[in-house]
Amino acid sequence: MIRSLPNSRAYTLGFKLYVILYFTFLFAPLLVTCVLAFNDSPFPSLPWKGFTLDWFMADNPDRLGIFHDEINLSSIWVSAKVAFFVTILSTAVGTCGAFLFEQEDFRFKQALYFLMISPLVIPGVILGISVLLFSNTLGIFFEHRWNLDVGLFRPGFWLVVLGQFSFIATLVTLVVSARLKKFDHTLEEAAMNLGANRAEVIWHITLKFLRPAIIGSGAVAFLMSFENFNTTLFLVGSEATLPINLYLQVRDGSTPVINAISFLLIVCTSMAAMVNLFLAKKEEV
Repeated sequence: MIRSLPNSRAYTLGFKLYVILYFTFLFAPLLVTCVLAFNDSPFPSLPWKGFTLDWFMADNPDRLGIFHDEINLSSIWVSAKVAFFVTILSTAVGTCGAFLFEQEDFRFKQALYFLMISPLVIPGVILGISVLLFSNTLGIFFEHRWNLDVGLFRPGFWLVVLGQFSFIATLVTLVVSARLKKFDHTLEEAAMNLGANRAEVIWHITLKFLRPAIIGSGAVAFLMSFENFNTTLFLVGSEATLPINLYLQVRDGSTPVINAISFLLIVCTSMAAMVNLFLAKKEEV
């Protein structure tokens, strides 16, 4: 739509209809999931049987709410722990990577940049299998060569963290790099002329300028790690993350507690997005 040109009535109506259908397609499944979280039915689907909070609060043999479901609560905690460590590692390494790729005299810059973004274009299934095979190969080598059983090379918590970190760090690097390209480096030169050393300049000026991008990319990294399924499926051990646990429940048949979990995640994610938006606007002011 070109705002400076007059548009016909049919075009305007068609554009509005497209917008309505687009957002309906995006949000209707989420709305249905949220509504069914309060459905008084043993099945996570329609028809509507009445309002209930059992799928949140119930603690009896027939119905077990999410706040009393130790398996699902444990998987949520595992996902949160994985996402926390992935966010810390990805944010630190991604920010350093952004500084590295902004160096003008950096040799083999284009080749290494291509290698950096390759995990984003590789399917998650292939990435998960590759990390698993690589870790198994290293584990067998250490065991046969030095008779060492390295737990890091077995499917489990830390292998999931490393597997997710391998591609989420790339996303952080791209986001921070985009912000860093807008930075006026004369501010650094002015601060150093006034007596600040290199560490003080980076901490008080450069990182302060990059703070919105670092916080935003960190939030995205946390969400991507929390909901990751494809890569995690091949690396998870006895401690299942929430997406893996939900997949197993849906495959074997489950109750509307899945809808209750989805409702809580939607609410928490929406609140986090609103807080992030508020902080971003406050930062601009």
